Amino acid sequence: MREHDETGTDADSEAGGLDAHTPNIARMYDYFLGGSANFVADREAAEQLLRAFPGNVEWTHINRAFLGRAVRVCAEAGIDQFLDLGSGIPTKGNVHEIAQQVNPAARVAYVDIETIAATHARQLLADDPLSTMTQADITDPQAVLNAPGVAELLDFDRPIAVLAVAILDILDVENPAALMARYRDACVPGSALAISNSAMLDISEEEVDGAQEVFETTTTPTLRTRDHGEVLEMFAGYELLDPGVVPSARWRPDEPVSEEYAARSNAYAGVGILR
Repeated sequence: MREHDETGTDADSEAGGLDAHTPNIARMYDYFLGGSANFVADREAAEQLLRAFPGNVEWTHINRAFLGRAVRVCAEAGIDQFLDLGSGIPTKGNVHEIAQQVNPAARVAYVDIETIAATHARQLLADDPLSTMTQADITDPQAVLNAPGVAELLDFDRPIAVLAVAILDILDVENPAALMARYRDACVPGSALAISNSAMLDISEEEVDGAQEVFETTTTPTLRTRDHGEVLEMFAGYELLDPGVVPSARWRPDEPVSEEYAARSNAYAGVGILR
């Protein structure tokens, strides 16, 4: 894919108590975005994934761009609190950077189960009193919502934007709509929900099967594509903003996109407001 600066090494990980030998999707995502918070095993698995699904780098950048647009729209609508579920490793265009460009007082609570994601985020946010990082399993909403980094930063009596971007498709949960409903029930009207989830738009069954084989070697062995209706169900209780649930590249793009490019999103995405 590219030359790498070897910032993440097996020796570094062992010294810090991290598992460098099992590929991790958060670190692979970091690699696809050009970051250095990853190890040899992550890079090897990422390259295997590219051989199975060559469009994954483009998917990664399209998804990241959707996240940025969704955050900006929520912030411009007056929401100044964000709960980023499965936030991953800090990289260019973080939620707090985008939200605070609109409102310097915006607060962001990041949550991720991955140790290196939490470690890097805490380093990045050390001088930012308006942002926190919580290491927790987002399939346990009670633990997330009661964590000091969430409960002490965010005021749940005011609107909050919950972000579940490129995370629900790698969770081993039977009913993601029910999971999102638990976060919805903690929020007041005027809150928002942003979701993106992998979908078979121009990816083949063979490519999905190949990607699944790679995922099975990682710490998150699940890969679940979903159709339009399944993603729509996750917005129960929310009023969707235009243009609704669409291929992620089609959600309020900064400039027009072709049908072909939209299909290369290989994900459905949307933003809803709790009424």
